[in-house]
Amino acid sequence: MQPVLLAIESSCDETAAAIIDDQLQVLSSVIASQDDLHQQFGGVVPEIASRAHVRNILPVIDEALKRAGKSLEDLTAIAVMTQPGLVGSLLVGLTAAKTLSLLLDIPLLAVNHIEAHLYACRMAAGSEVFPAIGLVVSGGHTNLYDCRGATDFELLGSTIDDAAGEAFDKVAALLGLPYPGGPEIQKIAETGNPQAFNFPRSFIKDDRLAFSFSGIKTSVRYTALGQPGSREPAPELTPQRVADIAASFQEAVAEVLVAKCRQALKQRGRTSLCIGGGVAANRRFREELEQLTASGIEVHTAPMNLCTDNAAMGAIAWELYRAGTFSELDIDVVPGLVRA
Repeated sequence: MQPVLLAIESSCDETAAAIIDDQLQVLSSVIASQDDLHQQFGGVVPEIASRAHVRNILPVIDEALKRAGKSLEDLTAIAVMTQPGLVGSLLVGLTAAKTLSLLLDIPLLAVNHIEAHLYACRMAAGSEVFPAIGLVVSGGHTNLYDCRGATDFELLGSTIDDAAGEAFDKVAALLGLPYPGGPEIQKIAETGNPQAFNFPRSFIKDDRLAFSFSGIKTSVRYTALGQPGSREPAPELTPQRVADIAASFQEAVAEVLVAKCRQALKQRGRTSLCIGGGVAANRRFREELEQLTASGIEVHTAPMNLCTDNAAMGAIAWELYRAGTFSELDIDVVPGLVRA
């Protein structure tokens, strides 16, 4: 029987499990979304997220096994995302993984959530994509890496404030759009003018491989709601003005992300780029990436179903398994991310 592992993901607000064989074939992938729970708050509430994981974790694992036609006894190993993320959420997944590893007497594999996002590019390519520059761009992270191998990543730079996905959510809220903001911004931007407003592109000409999205968020606020203390009333937020702001904001973010990828590729002498994370699903960003392809860069973007948080990208655990990089049962979660 071909070896299979169970991968568990609970780093933020998605409870997910997947069954993956040693050829990186995803036999099942189950995700329980919490969007409805957090929508009224305009963002993820950690306590609500962790409680939902407790309710969902066992049913999600059971469903993943059922869809794959496997039982617990068929598993070769248990993989679980242990960093980075919300501490309460991570602990739910890790506790489940430790319990199964102990009961079944099979190896436990601790997976870095960020590295797994980039490994999704390897899964989609069906062949080696490393070494490469990697960009993970999501609601919680905007990080550049020099990926020397499948599990050998060096952090080159990250956001000094908001992540790009977080900025999407906050701008959507300013414009009266529902959570999560990324898909809503993309949808309404289709009828907007991306050149209507010249929003700031922080660090775009700076050699530092860093990002900042707080400035553009503030600029959008003033454009949408008016300058604080101004005697002039704020312009009416008509549907067209909302669409123009959304399109201009999206354009600015996409330009910055591609520019920093170009800088990292040049600085490290790489010709391959891997993109993962929820914002990698943004259509305008993907269009901007075509500039790099035209200049000879090999661009690997995670497929749409592996951009947002999922357990299928836990296939990276097979790299750890083959290297014998197993975890002890006293392993703990690492919620934070060390910044470059």
